[in-house]
Amino acid sequence: MNIKSDIPEIARLKEKVEKCIDFPLSTHGDFLRLSAGISFTLREHVSESTLERLWEYSTRHYSSVSLRTLNVLSRFIGYHSWDEFCKYLCAESTESQLFEANTVNTKDLPVGAHIKLGWLPDRICIIRYLGDNRFIAEETHNSTMQPGDTFSCLQFQKRAPLHLDEFCKANSTEMFRYVVGTNSGLTILEVL
Repeated sequence: MNIKSDIPEIARLKEKVEKCIDFPLSTHGDFLRLSAGISFTLREHVSESTLERLWEYSTRHYSSVSLRTLNVLSRFIGYHSWDEFCKYLCAESTESQLFEANTVNTKDLPVGAHIKLGWLPDRICIIRYLGDNRFIAEETHNSTMQPGDTFSCLQFQKRAPLHLDEFCKANSTEMFRYVVGTNSGLTILEVL
């Protein structure tokens, strides 16, 4: 069984793996080291090329990952399975913590820039910058936000809830405030 590799849960799994090994995965040698660590710890093999594709280090990136690989990585960081790791994410508390923030400021974006957002449990949105702090949703998956919805936002921050002002559903003039990622914040934040 394969699972789409761009879902927020996989982004969180990769973060937890990097935190567990305490070194960044930025070279081929790093992925060799992680593969060896998995083999030594679990007596199971996940090749460095599989890990490189999952972390999008390889130019041969795949759009899905095997459940077996996700189960092995979940066990490597202390869970019994991928399913248990996903259940943990859903129940994860919102305790205070210090963290290094990945932030995108609207003022730094050119008009027409696209941003990919993700949050738990499986929400994905691709939005386009319209200028004047306004965005439009172009592609959405499993979200209340739908293509054509617009909103204002000054800043996007990974691992923090996203507060959208002047949120307006497509074909409507009524505006709301809308918060996404209330408990775990954004798990995916990429300028495309």
